[in-house]
Amino acid sequence: MPQPIVQLKNLDITYNIGKENEYKATFNVSMEIYPEEYVAFFGPSGCGKSTLFYSILGILAPSAGQLLVKGENPYSFSPEKMVKFQTSTIGIIYQAFYLINSISVLDNIALPLIFHSAAPGWRKKHALSLLRRFGIEQHAEKYPDNLSGGQSQRVSVARALVNNPDILLADEPTGNLDSISTKQVMDALEEINQKDKKTVIMITHNAAQLKYCHRVFYMKDGRVERVVSNPEKKQIAKIDRQKMIVSEIDTLSKLYPYSTPIELKVKSLVNYLTQEMPIEQVQKLERSVQLVLERKINKQQFFASLQAEQKNGGVGLSPSAARTAARETEKIMLQSEEVQRYRRRLEQNNFFEREGDLVRKISGFLAVEAGGNLNPTQSKRLKELVHQRVSGLIRQEEFAALAALPLPNGGIGLEQKTAQRLTYYFEKIICQGIETKGHGH
Repeated sequence: MPQPIVQLKNLDITYNIGKENEYKATFNVSMEIYPEEYVAFFGPSGCGKSTLFYSILGILAPSAGQLLVKGENPYSFSPEKMVKFQTSTIGIIYQAFYLINSISVLDNIALPLIFHSAAPGWRKKHALSLLRRFGIEQHAEKYPDNLSGGQSQRVSVARALVNNPDILLADEPTGNLDSISTKQVMDALEEINQKDKKTVIMITHNAAQLKYCHRVFYMKDGRVERVVSNPEKKQIAKIDRQKMIVSEIDTLSKLYPYSTPIELKVKSLVNYLTQEMPIEQVQKLERSVQLVLERKINKQQFFASLQAEQKNGGVGLSPSAARTAARETEKIMLQSEEVQRYRRRLEQNNFFEREGDLVRKISGFLAVEAGGNLNPTQSKRLKELVHQRVSGLIRQEEFAALAALPLPNGGIGLEQKTAQRLTYYFEKIICQGIETKGHGH
């Protein structure tokens, strides 16, 4: 396991300390980023992602805590060593490009090499090779103000790489680009990470770009709210893949990237309870479900809120619909506690037999949903699938396929509709059983 290339320990950054306008931008942030990782700091404006970014760059000193890059504290460097750090260890791509309009594109790329006493001939040759790599060699003698936004950003990428840095910092690299140029730049960053083995740290508020990353640090109000690993990427940081269960939460987090984990759980449960409610009623139901999930109201108060009239702040369900919704919500919440217990023991490496009490309980819940008429072979296979799904060894689609697979072929042998309904219900239990505090989903 490699050592972290960037390490933050309990990092606080406060602006204007001791002045009337003192402002604390980050709170007790800890993280480790590893060589060759591609990570993103993701969150709304003002969440602290740029503050961390510029602290790593070496231009914004921490107020408390520790920041290490390649095992060293850059803020202990002499001025000369800091210049070398900022031009050799780190390359930076800005949203606004920051090219010098009075010199050619070629000279813009070659400029950082001057600070390392590179020979003029080699500077030009190396800069041209980077222009060629990113498909803009024909613009070498142009001035930056004659380039498109996409061309300017590719020049910026080339300039960031010219000194062969270990770390590439990308500050909203596509914020000023159209969709075609955005894809070109994002593909270039992915290539730099995969081919050149550079560590890429990107700031973004574009959820569509998170798929490029190994991990995403979700930030809010100066804190890292959660860290999410991309199950589609081979992980570099030490992560137990068996614990990387991909649930409905992951899908919802892409649709609602600024929602908190509890808000995503609310959406999952409300989706199960509603069919064709108008949006206003769904929103009221979401508020009531959130209160009960957060244990701020009890089941009697929840039932009352479901059948109270909308003009009085309630959801406005009929008494029978309110009873059904309350019953289903309570059932899923109680059953999800078994998933949570299982997951907690798994994450603590406290393993137990597949036929353990928790697996039997969860399988029993599902057997009831499937109609309750499973034979011994079907029951055994259901327990095996429950173990595999809750452990993250198989995906939702695989669970559904195996549930519908005929018994002679190794499946449970359920009818297709029953298997789909059972899987849908199971995912709701899993979604509610995933821990919402700390890292990950």
